[in-house]
Amino acid sequence: MSQEEDLIYRFNGITFTTRSSPELLKSLAAFNAREDDVLLVSYPKSGTHWLAEILMHLYASQVTITSPIEFGDVSRLDQLNCLSCKRIIPTHLDGNMLPPTFRIKKCKVIYLVRNPKDIAVSMYHYYKENPNLPTVDSWPHFLEMFLKGDVVCGSWFDHILSWEKQKNEKNTLFLFYEDMKKDLPAVIQKMSAFLGVNISEGRVNEICEKSSFTKMKINTVREKQDPSRTVCVLTSSRKLIFRKGAVGDWKNHFTPKQNQMFEETFNKKMAFSEVAKHLVYEY
Repeated sequence: MSQEEDLIYRFNGITFTTRSSPELLKSLAAFNAREDDVLLVSYPKSGTHWLAEILMHLYASQVTITSPIEFGDVSRLDQLNCLSCKRIIPTHLDGNMLPPTFRIKKCKVIYLVRNPKDIAVSMYHYYKENPNLPTVDSWPHFLEMFLKGDVVCGSWFDHILSWEKQKNEKNTLFLFYEDMKKDLPAVIQKMSAFLGVNISEGRVNEICEKSSFTKMKINTVREKQDPSRTVCVLTSSRKLIFRKGAVGDWKNHFTPKQNQMFEETFNKKMAFSEVAKHLVYEY
């Protein structure tokens, strides 16, 4: 890898990019959450931007979708505190790093899950194209890194398990990327019920149309982005975010041997996970 020391560092055993300052991460424990905050949680490349787009349409501009709580320097917390409206706060943080007041005040949490094979492939391409991340030598090398958790935001397995602890709490909703691809109207209805937002069937269909992957990718090409406004901690360029969005693209990259290696690691780490039982790898 090149320029590794300039682009990434480790905090609490997890790899972060320098776009998240160590001072900010140290200060997160003191962050004051509000009871009406909504946390949008995911591991990178799980469909965070897609879900954020849906939430924006669902609330019809009555909220602010902030950039991730771990993005920037310590001034980030002051910026969040100055917002007077309802806040939807994205994060890729491991559950063990979450500011404690979010749990104390029982803030609503939406956790978006995507199958880890497609995430690994999407993340590999992301590493190759994102100047904020170290270069990677090859797909086989990156896959080994991913399975060891030696990538930004740490281990996918640890991330899932750290948040799965609160899966059955009333203020937590787990959604699956693959369900969104298969039946988006049903997922939007589930989200609206969880958030207490009344919505008509016609409005659901309208949101589906406005939030389609194709529409969002086209809009991204047209938009002039404000680099301070992003729901991704790894880049401000939306052009890097939308690649295929497909379910099952991993089959175009994994060799049988790599798939076996992945399965062995997965079965070992996720043996007692309920979330793991619901993952979909292809249609």
